[in-house]
Amino acid sequence: MEDEKQVESFTLILHSGNAKSSAMEAIRAANQGNYELAENKLQEANEELTIAHQMQTDLLTKMSRGEEVKVDILMVHAQDHLSSAILINDLAKQLIAMEKEIQELKAVIHEQRKA
Repeated sequence: MEDEKQVESFTLILHSGNAKSSAMEAIRAANQGNYELAENKLQEANEELTIAHQMQTDLLTKMSRGEEVKVDILMVHAQDHLSSAILINDLAKQLIAMEKEIQELKAVIHEQRKA
């Protein structure tokens, strides 16, 4: 039982970490003007978050059914990773949208200067 709980925690950390990494790669790709790669990386992040979030939902469902869900520092750490992954993913979406808008505005300014 203890091993199973540790596996759950580490699996949650794994998927959350993958989501954070993909979201950061998406930001870097957008900053380099590669919006297709950025969107692909955001999709990867969303897929990882879906897995992690489902794991969290499963734990909450067990708890709501009255099953004992023992929370230790490792699970708290895993939940922290999930929270930060969600935040970074949300911020990545906003930063990428802003980068696109900045580039569009730069193109307009450049064209106006040429005229």
